[in-house]
Parts: sequence; C-alpha cells; structure tokens
Amino acid sequence: MEVEVNVYAIDPGPVKSASVILDGEMILDAVIMNNHDLVQNIYLARAHFPIAIEMIASYGMPVGREVFETCLWIGRFIQAAHPHPVALVYRKDVKMHLCGSVRAKDPNIRQALLDRFGKEATKGVKKDM
Repeated sequence: MEVEVNVYAIDPGPVKSASVILDGEMILDAVIMNNHDLVQNIYLARAHFPIAIEMIASYGMPVGREVFETCLWIGRFIQAAHPHPVALVYRKDVKMHLCGSVRAKDPNIRQALLDRFGKEATKGVKKDM
C-alpha cells in the first residue's frame, strides 16, 4: 500500500519566494509571497509536510547581491523548519528529473511542468512580482 505524502516545495528568491504543496500528482496550493511571511508559513507547515528547497549551486561564474541574499533566506527557511529535516534540491537535479538533461533552459522546464501539472504549474513567476 502506497502512502500519499504531500511536499512543501520552495523556490527561494532574495525578497519573495514561490512555494507549492504537491501530492506527487497535482499541485494542491501555489503562492508567491514575501520571504518574512514565508518563514511564518514554514513554522506552521513543518509538522505537516516534508520540506524541499531549491538550493543555490556555484558554477564558477560571478554572482551578485541577490544570489547572496537568496542564500541567507534559504538558511532562514531551514531554521524555520527545525527540527524537521529539509531536502535541498539543486537545479541540475530538477532539470534532469523534468527534462532528462542538465542543459534544459527555463522554457523547457516550464513546458515540462505544464505537461505534468497543467496550467496550475505556471500560476505566476517571481520576476513578474
């Protein structure tokens, strides 16, 4: 018998972050919110859902202030989830899982999400906020 597990997944940003609750088959909730508010949501969700956060990886290219601020928020999100463990998910792993290639670009990822979850997968993007 397979047990259904919902996952609270977070795509962090320097000011606002996207979060979804997934059941593996469909998106149950999706929202983009201020990071301060998201910390509070994680405190509330941590006992109910496993938490996964996209993690920053270095590829040898220079990065700016926003990347470092995002790293700080990832740390705050992990702290908010304590004592529950957090899975850190790297973008290359997401690309491989959804597209079968680490060379996939954002449009490829978006299309793979649309194919899997439908219109709900593209409820909004952080850059439009």
